[in-house]
Amino acid sequence: MTSYLVEADGGSRGNPGPAGYGAVVKDAADGQILVEDAAAIGTATNNVAEYRGLIAGLRALLDLAGDGAAAEVRMDSKLVVEQMAGRWKIKNEGLRPLASEAAALARRLRVTWKWIPRERNTDADRLANEAMDAAAKGLPWRSTASVTGGAPAIGGASGRGGTSAVGAARVSERPAASSSSGPAASAPAASPAAGRAGASAPAAQGSLFDATDVSEVPSGLPAKAAATAGTVTGTAPGTGWRPPTTAATTLILLRHGETPLSVERRFSGLGDPELTANGAAQAEAAAARLSQPPYGVQVIVSSPLRRARATAEAVAVRTGLEVVVEEDLREVDFGDWEGHTFTEIQRRWPDGLKAWLSDPAVAPPGGESFETAARRVEAVRDGLVERYEGRTVLVVSHVTPIKTLLRLALLAPPAALYRMHLDLACLSQVEYYADGPAVVKSFNDTSHLR
Repeated sequence: MTSYLVEADGGSRGNPGPAGYGAVVKDAADGQILVEDAAAIGTATNNVAEYRGLIAGLRALLDLAGDGAAAEVRMDSKLVVEQMAGRWKIKNEGLRPLASEAAALARRLRVTWKWIPRERNTDADRLANEAMDAAAKGLPWRSTASVTGGAPAIGGASGRGGTSAVGAARVSERPAASSSSGPAASAPAASPAAGRAGASAPAAQGSLFDATDVSEVPSGLPAKAAATAGTVTGTAPGTGWRPPTTAATTLILLRHGETPLSVERRFSGLGDPELTANGAAQAEAAAARLSQPPYGVQVIVSSPLRRARATAEAVAVRTGLEVVVEEDLREVDFGDWEGHTFTEIQRRWPDGLKAWLSDPAVAPPGGESFETAARRVEAVRDGLVERYEGRTVLVVSHVTPIKTLLRLALLAPPAALYRMHLDLACLSQVEYYADGPAVVKSFNDTSHLR
């Protein structure tokens, strides 16, 4: 039986142009709005904005009712509904990461998909336009819905207590995104937990390949993402020099242990090698450290790749926690270059390699660009910080996602990634506060391996 309705929409004034989305969660029995959400997202296409609305609606339902909730998702975008239902292929590469994120959220629910005409999607359409109107005035979107209900919050199967009372719209306040450049791809809406900054990545320098495997090549985020930088209205920006005013959401970042490909310094992306015996020992050493004070790990999330899963499971055994798999924490897809050394690629694909090292939007043949990877990693970060607010989360992943998280936390340009080195099974830590940007507390710590 369907318990909820999710209605979502998005729009762009120019296609691409200034864009925004809106989403509502309703009680299926009486149509009462339980949660509403909206945001301006800078410059984007209609389709990108519609997908962003869908993602916001699915997240809102998970926050309200938890995993396993049954919902009918309604949109007036035939493209999004048919693609999510699996009947249409996703041909636009700019939509693929958004569709992947939405599908991952939908798998945690019991969803049926329904196309509706625009005149029946007025609530979500209204919210999207409110967000765009507010952004045009340089203001954050703010819900104007009245609180009418008094029922208790709903706790979901995921173990998270709900934060939105039944019958009460969530009062949301988001920074208005400035206009940004670029066609179909949009910069994600700013999160109060973390700032964003970026510029085009420079050509690789000699220090780039000094790591144990070529996945040390950093990912870059395009300059258009800088347009969404900001903090929540009414809060003081964090500086790292004063005490925090709220409890932090902590992400402890653990790189996986050694694999045969890392020993041989080969491109290791979506190839799925096992840990070596030494890699397993590195994972155990990290697990022993993380299971002791002061870490207090409460949640473990991992890339789906075996080298990361095995490293995460070592910690899970010692802490008694389950491993939550986050698909978008995977390493970049190196396509045809997977398993090759840098020298081999330089000989066989010299022009392609040069272009790839110069532009984060360029992908290896058959692979994924750093720009695309950065967008999905940023989206995962926003989801983790929101979902596990105030908790300590162990994130087990790979070089590119971890470097991206650190760079974004530091508000550093992509060039900073060329100055980073991450060892196998190293630990880094970032704390996110609601009253300001993120704070990097540690970086490339390998003291547990000595």
